[in-house]
Amino acid sequence: MKIVIIAVGKTAAPYISEAVEAYMLRLKHYISVEWRLVATGKSNCALSENDLRKQEGEAILKALKPDDFVVLLDDKGKEYTSLTFSKWVGKLQERHRQTVFVIGGAYGFSREVYSRANSMMSLSRMTFSHQIVRIVLSEQLYRAMTILKHEPYHHETTLFFEK
Repeated sequence: MKIVIIAVGKTAAPYISEAVEAYMLRLKHYISVEWRLVATGKSNCALSENDLRKQEGEAILKALKPDDFVVLLDDKGKEYTSLTFSKWVGKLQERHRQTVFVIGGAYGFSREVYSRANSMMSLSRMTFSHQIVRIVLSEQLYRAMTILKHEPYHHETTLFFEK
């Protein structure tokens, strides 16, 4: 399976790019990952939030192939632990040639993008900037690969509290 990550807009902060690149270097030993950046609609400030979502949505849809399994990163999506995420990624590897994770713009996705999605996942109940999501997704994909390969990156802990 190949993983594609579609993200709206460029990364302006060097520390974001550096962190993502560090995980991409690690991931290449396990799986092929490709980033596809699509233009943000923010270049025209006169656009409404809905028009921005629609413009970005059109760019996202153009970046997809008909047989892609599309996963939107969305706050209303399913939450996973790192272990359950790794199992899910393992199943995706068995079933799909290409899985695409999509990180939307500041105002989320258009209706058309939601309609095209095969699945939605949430990285947390908290809200993260779309830039930070790039790092968190990259790290969790790397963690998932090491869990699937039974490598020692991930540590399960049990906490005991004394009265």
